[in-house]
Amino acid sequence: MFTYAKPEEVGISSKNIKRYIEVLEKAGLSTHSVIIARHDKIVYENYWAPFHKDFLHRMYSVTKSFVALGIGCLIQEGKLSLDDKIVDLFPAEITEGACENVKKQTIKNMLMMSTGYPVSMPGNWFTRRHPDRLRDYFESSGIGTFSKTPGSFFDYDSFGSFVLGALVEDLSGMSLMDYLRSKFLDKIGFSKEAHFLKCPGGHAWGDSALMCTSLDLLKAIKFTMNLGSWEGEQLMDKEYVQTAVSNLIPTHHGEYPAVYGYGYQIWRLRDNSFFFNGMGCQFGVCVPDKDLLFVYNGDNQGNESAKTVILDNFFNLIADETGEPMTANDTEYHALTEYSSSLILHHCGESVPETVAEQINGKTYYLDENPMGIQFVRFTFNGETGMLEYKNEQGEKKLPFGMGKNVFGKFPQEGYSDEIGGIYEPGHYLDCAVSAQWLAKHILYLSVQVIDKYFGRSHMYFSFMENGEILVRMEKTAEDFLNEYCGKAKGKAQA
Repeated sequence: MFTYAKPEEVGISSKNIKRYIEVLEKAGLSTHSVIIARHDKIVYENYWAPFHKDFLHRMYSVTKSFVALGIGCLIQEGKLSLDDKIVDLFPAEITEGACENVKKQTIKNMLMMSTGYPVSMPGNWFTRRHPDRLRDYFESSGIGTFSKTPGSFFDYDSFGSFVLGALVEDLSGMSLMDYLRSKFLDKIGFSKEAHFLKCPGGHAWGDSALMCTSLDLLKAIKFTMNLGSWEGEQLMDKEYVQTAVSNLIPTHHGEYPAVYGYGYQIWRLRDNSFFFNGMGCQFGVCVPDKDLLFVYNGDNQGNESAKTVILDNFFNLIADETGEPMTANDTEYHALTEYSSSLILHHCGESVPETVAEQINGKTYYLDENPMGIQFVRFTFNGETGMLEYKNEQGEKKLPFGMGKNVFGKFPQEGYSDEIGGIYEPGHYLDCAVSAQWLAKHILYLSVQVIDKYFGRSHMYFSFMENGEILVRMEKTAEDFLNEYCGKAKGKAQA
C-alpha cells in the first residue's frame, strides 16, 4: 500500500516539516517516532534513538479504537448488535450487588463512553488486585458513590473498553489479536510480532495495551480512513466505520481536544478529522479531506501542554499548508533529513557552571523514615556519568545516569509487571533512560524515563545543604509502577 516519496511530491513542504519537528524539540517533548503520509506515500518517517521502526510500542488508549473495530466485525458477522445489553452477554459475571445502571447499558453506550458505570470508585483495578479483571468490572460497579442512566452524557470509561475487548474474545472464541488478524490486520500487513498484553483473568488488556510498530498504526488508520477498505477490498462494513469516526456525542471541554466530540472509541478533531488517542501522546490522526495521515508516538505523561503542542502545530504547520504538488527543493529536503538523523530521546540539559558535586562525591546520606522507604543515598560522579546508590525495602540499588545525556539500562526496582498487567514478576526489570542536571549549585535533578512495555517518568530532586543536610523529593507519572518513588525525605551526611 505505502511507498516513499519526498514531501513536495504530495504537496507538503520539507521546510514546514522541519519547522514542526523543531517545535516539538523546543517544547522538550519525549518523542519516539513521527510518520507523515499522503496519497499512500510516506514522506516523513523518523525514530528518536534508541527507538526504531521495528520497536513494538505500547499504544495505551489507541488500543480502544482497535477494540471498536473488533466490535464492528462481530456486528457484521451477526454475533452482536449495538442494542444488546452487556449484562446479557456476560450473565455468569453478574452479581446481586452490580450497579442497576450498568445492567441497563448497551454496546452502543459503551462504544460512545456513555455508560452507567460509577464515576467515583474506591481505588481502581490495579489497587483492588482482583484476580479476574472482567469480574471486577461487574462486582465493583455496585460500590461506587454515583452512577448515571446510560446514554446521559460522555464520561470516559476505560474499564468498559476493556470489557468490550473481552466480549470480542468471548463471542469470537479467539484471542483479540487473532480475531482482528483474521478480519483485517493480516491483510493490511500488520507486523507478525504485534500483540496485546493481558489482564488478570486471561483477557487481552483491550483498553490500554496493544503492542505494535508505528508503521502498524499508520496502516490501521489508513484502513479506518478508507472506511474498512484495503486495496479495493471492503473488509468491514462501511456504514459502521463511517459511524465510528463520526461526532456521535459531545464531550466535556476540560481537556484538549475533547471539544471536538467522540465516536465509537475514536476522537474527533478539527476540520472533519479524527484520531486514535493514547495516554502519553500516542496519536494516529486522519485528515480525510486532504488524504493526510499522521502518527506520533512518545511518552509525555504529566506534560499538560504536550497534546496541544503536537496536534495544534501539526494542523497549523502541516495540514493547513498541504496542497498541490510542489517543485522539489533538494536543499530543504536535505536539511530536513540531516536534522532528523541527529535526533535522540529527550534528556536533561546542561547544568549550571558551579556545583557541589565535588563536595558530595561518594558521601553517604542517611535519611529519616520516609514514604519511599529509602534508608540512604550516595552519589558518585565520573565526568559525563554518575551513579546513584541507595537502599530501600528491596535492598541496595544502583541507578547509573548521564550528565546532560541519557544512560540506558534497567531500572533497579524488581518485580514490575511484564506480559500481565498488575502482576508482580520476580526477577523482572524494566528498561529505562536516565539523565541528570544541576538545576542550581546545590540542587541535582534526575530524569528517569521507563521505555519498555510500560512507559513512565520518575522525577527525582536532591538538595544538598551546607550544614550536611539533604532534602529529597520524588514524583512519578506512571500508571501502576514507580509507586515506591513518590514522596519527600530529609537526612544527614554520615559524620
